[in-house]
Amino acid sequence: MSSVVISNQVKTKTLKSTANNKKLVGLFGGTFNPPHLAHLVMAQQVLDQLSLDEIWFIPDNIPPHVDKKETIEPLHRVEMVRLAIEDNPNFKLDLTEINKGGISYTYETIKLLKKANPDIDFYFIIGGDMVEYLPTWNHINELCQMVKFVGVCRPGYEKDTKYPVIWVNSPLMNINSTDIRKKVNSGHTIKYLVPKKVEEYIKKEGLYSNGEL
Repeated sequence: MSSVVISNQVKTKTLKSTANNKKLVGLFGGTFNPPHLAHLVMAQQVLDQLSLDEIWFIPDNIPPHVDKKETIEPLHRVEMVRLAIEDNPNFKLDLTEINKGGISYTYETIKLLKKANPDIDFYFIIGGDMVEYLPTWNHINELCQMVKFVGVCRPGYEKDTKYPVIWVNSPLMNINSTDIRKKVNSGHTIKYLVPKKVEEYIKKEGLYSNGEL
């Protein structure tokens, strides 16, 4: 098993000293349809426990494993991410995948980011439930040479993997975008599930209220 576990109680301070004085940035990709509080908590825990400099949120254009009809227009998702992270100076919005267009493949995104930012070491954040799918990722062996994978622990999912993964704990929050969309469509509140400005944007734009789940 090629994994390292970072607990909530013991915060590592060793990463920066081994990064050749490069800036350390976590990459958090996804549809963010919509972004919610669990996304923000997860990102903050990775930032804190690994002593990273920033977390970059990367909304995808067309996710490779999701029917594009299930995802609203990128412009709405981008704006919701911007609103969700605007009060955190360590959180940034990156539009690499939106600007590139087409289907968003992690390998292509990382190549572009590394070429544009040779002075940064990147840490790619994934949920613990996604680690078991790493063998199916395009160019996974090359990706492991390009970025460090960070797995956020989730109950019921094994940490055993042949790939190098840094494991980080995070408070468990049973919040997901699918349930939020269903709540909006059914006329139920999403208060305290998403940032207030995201909630207001969803209401203003009438998102998810016409059966678009």
